[in-house]
Amino acid sequence: MREIDIHILDKIPNKPMRSWNSFSKQELIDAMKKCNNSSAPGLDKLTWNHIKSIIRNEDCIFKLIDIANVCIGLGHWPSHFKTSTTIIIPKPNKFAYDSLKLY
Repeated sequence: MREIDIHILDKIPNKPMRSWNSFSKQELIDAMKKCNNSSAPGLDKLTWNHIKSIIRNEDCIFKLIDIANVCIGLGHWPSHFKTSTTIIIPKPNKFAYDSLKLY
Protein backbone atom coordinates (compact mmCIF):
# COMPACT_ATOMS: atom_id res chain seq x y z
CA MET A 1 0.00 0.00 0.00
CA ARG A 2 1.34 3.43 -0.96
CA GLU A 3 1.82 6.00 1.76
CA ILE A 4 -0.38 9.04 1.24
CA ASP A 5 0.83 12.54 2.02
CA ILE A 6 -1.79 13.77 4.49
CA HIS A 7 -0.86 17.37 3.75
CA ILE A 8 -1.69 17.10 0.04
CA LEU A 9 -4.92 19.02 0.58
CA ASP A 10 -2.91 21.92 1.99
CA LYS A 11 -1.23 22.25 -1.41
CA ILE A 12 -4.51 22.75 -3.29
CA PRO A 13 -5.15 26.48 -3.78
CA ASN A 14 -8.29 27.85 -2.18
CA LYS A 15 -10.99 28.99 -4.57
CA PRO A 16 -13.29 31.87 -3.68
CA MET A 17 -16.57 30.81 -2.14
CA ARG A 18 -19.47 31.11 -4.58
CA SER A 19 -22.75 32.49 -3.36
CA TRP A 20 -25.99 30.62 -3.82
CA ASN A 21 -28.91 32.37 -5.42
CA SER A 22 -32.04 31.84 -3.36
CA PHE A 23 -34.82 29.72 -4.76
CA SER A 24 -37.63 31.74 -6.22
CA LYS A 25 -41.33 31.09 -5.91
CA GLN A 26 -41.54 30.47 -9.68
CA GLU A 27 -38.69 27.94 -9.60
CA LEU A 28 -40.52 25.92 -6.95
CA ILE A 29 -43.83 26.10 -8.82
CA ASP A 30 -42.14 25.03 -12.09
CA ALA A 31 -40.38 22.13 -10.37
CA MET A 32 -43.59 20.96 -8.72
CA LYS A 33 -45.43 20.94 -12.07
CA LYS A 34 -43.02 18.21 -13.21
CA CYS A 35 -43.86 15.95 -10.25
CA ASN A 36 -46.29 13.12 -10.97
CA ASN A 37 -49.47 13.31 -8.88
CA SER A 38 -50.00 9.57 -9.09
CA SER A 39 -46.62 8.55 -7.64
CA ALA A 40 -46.59 6.74 -4.32
CA PRO A 41 -46.16 8.81 -1.15
CA GLY A 42 -42.85 8.90 0.66
CA LEU A 43 -42.06 7.94 4.24
CA ASP A 44 -43.91 11.06 5.42
CA LYS A 45 -47.07 9.78 3.61
CA LEU A 46 -47.35 13.02 1.61
CA THR A 47 -48.03 12.77 -2.10
CA TRP A 48 -46.98 15.38 -4.65
CA ASN A 49 -50.65 16.30 -4.87
CA HIS A 50 -50.67 17.13 -1.13
CA ILE A 51 -47.55 19.26 -1.44
CA LYS A 52 -48.95 21.07 -4.50
CA SER A 53 -52.08 21.87 -2.47
CA ILE A 54 -50.00 23.14 0.44
CA ILE A 55 -47.90 25.50 -1.69
CA ARG A 56 -50.99 27.18 -3.11
CA ASN A 57 -50.98 29.08 0.18
CA GLU A 58 -48.58 32.05 -0.07
CA ASP A 59 -47.29 31.66 3.51
CA CYS A 60 -46.61 27.95 3.02
CA ILE A 61 -44.73 28.30 -0.25
CA PHE A 62 -42.43 30.94 1.22
CA LYS A 63 -41.82 28.83 4.36
CA LEU A 64 -40.83 25.89 2.17
CA ILE A 65 -38.49 28.12 0.15
CA ASP A 66 -37.01 29.48 3.39
CA ILE A 67 -36.30 25.94 4.64
CA ALA A 68 -34.51 25.02 1.39
CA ASN A 69 -32.48 28.24 1.36
CA VAL A 70 -31.43 27.87 5.01
CA CYS A 71 -30.36 24.26 4.41
CA ILE A 72 -28.21 25.33 1.48
CA GLY A 73 -26.85 28.35 3.35
CA LEU A 74 -25.81 26.13 6.26
CA GLY A 75 -24.44 23.44 3.97
CA HIS A 76 -26.63 20.87 5.69
CA TRP A 77 -29.41 18.82 4.13
CA PRO A 78 -31.16 16.74 6.84
CA SER A 79 -30.92 12.99 6.34
CA HIS A 80 -34.71 12.53 6.37
CA PHE A 81 -34.84 14.71 3.21
CA LYS A 82 -32.54 12.17 1.52
CA THR A 83 -34.42 8.99 2.41
CA SER A 84 -36.60 7.17 -0.10
CA THR A 85 -38.07 3.76 -0.73
CA THR A 86 -37.71 2.14 -4.13
CA ILE A 87 -39.88 -0.76 -5.22
CA ILE A 88 -38.90 -2.69 -8.32
CA ILE A 89 -41.82 -3.81 -10.43
CA PRO A 90 -40.67 -6.70 -12.59
CA LYS A 91 -41.32 -6.52 -16.34
CA PRO A 92 -43.04 -9.50 -17.94
CA ASN A 93 -40.62 -12.17 -19.23
CA LYS A 94 -37.60 -10.60 -17.47
CA PHE A 95 -35.91 -12.98 -15.08
CA ALA A 96 -32.75 -11.06 -14.21
CA TYR A 97 -32.14 -7.47 -13.26
CA ASP A 98 -28.34 -7.32 -13.44
CA SER A 99 -28.35 -4.27 -15.72
CA LEU A 100 -30.08 -0.92 -15.37
CA LYS A 101 -31.50 -1.35 -18.88
CA LEU A 102 -33.59 -4.26 -17.63
CA TYR A 103 -35.57 -2.15 -15.18
